[in-house]
Amino acid sequence: DCRYTAALLCIEKLCSKRDELNRQIQQEEEEKGRLQHDIHVLTEKLRRVNESLARRHSVRADFDHTIGETEGAFMKILESCQTLLSVIKKEAGNLGKATEPGRKDH
Repeated sequence: DCRYTAALLCIEKLCSKRDELNRQIQQEEEEKGRLQHDIHVLTEKLRRVNESLARRHSVRADFDHTIGETEGAFMKILESCQTLLSVIKKEAGNLGKATEPGRKDH
């Protein structure tokens, strides 16, 4: 009779431990589900950010190209203006000399 009671207590303890383990497993399964959901959400956000970055990098490269071309064209215009200014100054000097009183070029 005593052995029967001890066996029942042992089985009860094992069932209690199993129930506790089942509760822990259920909690971890729920946590796993939440984590998998979070991973999915973050992976989608990361995908969108990567796409946005790729577009922005492309646009920035276009800006860099346009700025480079514009600066180059501006420098050419500036050089042409300086050359023209030099020619005008030289010609103005020549005209000034030609119109000086008492000058006889003819």
